[in-house]
Amino acid sequence: MKAMFATKISMLQHVCVVPLARATRHRSFTVSASASTTGTPSRNLTVSSPTSSSRAPHVDPRVLLGMSEHDLQQLAVEFGQQSYRGKQLHHLIYKRKAKEIQDFSHLPQAFRNDLIEAGWKIGRSPIYHTVTAADGTVKLLLKLEDNRLIETVGIPVEDEKGSMRLTACVSSQVGCPLRCSFCATGKGGYSRNLQRHEIIEQVLAIEDIFKHRVTNVVFMGMGEPMLNLKSVLDTHRCLNKDVQIGQRMITISTVGVPNTIKKLASHKLQSTLAVSLHAPNQKLREMIVPSAKSYPLDAIMKDCRDYFAETSRRVSFEYALLAGVNDSAEQARELAELLHEWGRGYHVNLIPFNPIEGSEYRRPNKKTVSAFAGALESRKITVSIRQTRGLDASAACGQLRNNFQKSPLIIESDREESQSDVAVAC
Repeated sequence: MKAMFATKISMLQHVCVVPLARATRHRSFTVSASASTTGTPSRNLTVSSPTSSSRAPHVDPRVLLGMSEHDLQQLAVEFGQQSYRGKQLHHLIYKRKAKEIQDFSHLPQAFRNDLIEAGWKIGRSPIYHTVTAADGTVKLLLKLEDNRLIETVGIPVEDEKGSMRLTACVSSQVGCPLRCSFCATGKGGYSRNLQRHEIIEQVLAIEDIFKHRVTNVVFMGMGEPMLNLKSVLDTHRCLNKDVQIGQRMITISTVGVPNTIKKLASHKLQSTLAVSLHAPNQKLREMIVPSAKSYPLDAIMKDCRDYFAETSRRVSFEYALLAGVNDSAEQARELAELLHEWGRGYHVNLIPFNPIEGSEYRRPNKKTVSAFAGALESRKITVSIRQTRGLDASAACGQLRNNFQKSPLIIESDREESQSDVAVAC
């Protein structure tokens, strides 16, 4: 009798434990975020608990978007699949741009179910709002898991031969803590850094809208990329190796954060570094860019010179032209002298100010812009004037987001809880 009872207990344990083990078997799987930013896939794949120190804060450990083909193959093997299933995952995520795991129709249903049960997701966010300008520029607001909104802009340009260059302008933070005086993003406040998949998905969203491959990416949306450098570098690797956008087609912009230009140089990327200068001297720059107080102009220029020496990549300087503030011919000459003092081969990209509501700054007229450019060119400085796009789509960084959100959106469950609290209080 005891033997029969023990046998039944053993069978019951087997029935209960095996399905539970299958459901939880892969919950401890995390992918190391140490993939090389120069394009070499990470070989450091670890298995650890979600609270382990190997979990990097800039990477959601259960998001597929952002993982390399090698990491996806390792994940497939960890789930008891053949490694080629990882290649299929890679194709479905980056080529087919699937948004839900159940859309992986080429994969066995059991594998899909296992991924979902273990808490995995692709990492795509819904589009909350879209605005299309008369010139074809499209600005999107993506709604993140925590209900915060981020902007991304698609800018199409057609050449004489009829082929299209599609540029995605991506955000790296929710808001921006640096609060440049002319920037709409800073006026909207700052929430947090974006995780790598939240940056990558912006490019895929633009491709979905335009039904066209993104050819160029500029980190010139909301936020300061150098304050989220780890996510930006991981995104750069993914865009280059997985989405297959050439490194030279990617631009990383910064207003200047101490020590970060040196860190970026050490990765020896073939992408363009764009430094937002906006003034030819320290005093004026501090007025326009408050964070300049902690990173003097001479220090920035030295780091840019060292960056060129280490990477052989020319630095581009962004200069927002503000009427009556920094757009005089004399200031152009001062800027030319500054650049010549610190090296040769620099490029200046002039950006006529995009008007934003509540700003004291004005956009200079075309004659002033041309005179400023001419003063630089006469002093052997390479100059370009950015073509203004999407003025009727609130295309200036942060404008559209500020129209919709100053704080996280209220979802229905939050509203119900709030109303319940009020009822209890009454």
